[in-house]
Amino acid sequence: MAKKTFLSGIQPTNIPHIGNYFGAVKNWVESQNTGEMESFYFLADLHAITVRQDPKLFKQQTLDCFALFLAMGLDPEKSALFVQSHVPEHSELAWILGCYAQFGELSRMTQFKEKGEKQKEGEVNVGLFSYPVLQAADILIYNADFVPVGKDQKQHLELARNIAQRFNSAHGETFKLPAPDIRKSTGKIMSLSEPAKKMSKSDSNANATVFVLDSRDTIIKKFKRAVTDSEALVEYREDDEAKAGINSLMSIYSAVTGKGFDEIKSEFAGKGYGDFKTAVGESVADILAPIQEKYTAIRNDNHFLEACMKQGAERASAKARPLLHEVREKIGFLQL
Repeated sequence: MAKKTFLSGIQPTNIPHIGNYFGAVKNWVESQNTGEMESFYFLADLHAITVRQDPKLFKQQTLDCFALFLAMGLDPEKSALFVQSHVPEHSELAWILGCYAQFGELSRMTQFKEKGEKQKEGEVNVGLFSYPVLQAADILIYNADFVPVGKDQKQHLELARNIAQRFNSAHGETFKLPAPDIRKSTGKIMSLSEPAKKMSKSDSNANATVFVLDSRDTIIKKFKRAVTDSEALVEYREDDEAKAGINSLMSIYSAVTGKGFDEIKSEFAGKGYGDFKTAVGESVADILAPIQEKYTAIRNDNHFLEACMKQGAERASAKARPLLHEVREKIGFLQL
């Protein structure tokens, strides 16, 4: 029986933060190591250029992120780890699928509306608008069965399913309909300074985001400054907005230690938030230390990095090419 396909990607802008690690990459590694599915993971550099990038810095960040993914445990022998722009099948399928997407459904995408409002009038580019179509191509080109997305990306995955169904209806069964894979406890890690917001690499508040390469002292200081509440009770209450800060910290601590929320509550019964925040910071710093050490060694070996990139791109392209050939045939393109 053929293995099911598991796929996800992250933009290579800035260093990944702990939300990227615990909410995505850590799960990728666990999935990869089971050997139960064929795994494809990529740096979404095509998506990143919807915002203007400094070319020199962008190249540097892409190399940094690729090295960091290897340090975090992604194995090029077990998974296809690649840079999106190195696999041209993504871009070609995105154009084709754009002809099966509807203007109205794209204009209703929540992220497009939110990001568009932040840009000056007349500066919203077409790439930002059609971003979800490229995301659909990323998913559908590999006939992915499962896509580990954050809760805020479910709308984009539904769009991918809609486009796939539309194409299948017109041309016969071609694309699988992918399913979301959301880890409840770490599906969305929140800002340490504004727990109602998702943790972001671009947050202007230096204390809001913990980056995977932050020093131990920096990590602990950021957690000590994390916003909580006045109740001084370490207890997870999902629907209580006042507990958003503690809920996020407990989710992080659970991801690091493997402890459940009830166990964490018992561990810190009678203790203040200061003790809890210090414990979370120390546990995060402990788990990141070996990753940081591996990263330094890998990042200094450009030959190894380039070889891994080439290997991943070739593996991804070999998987994507047959399906793209089928799509081209079904819509009537001349094949060479």
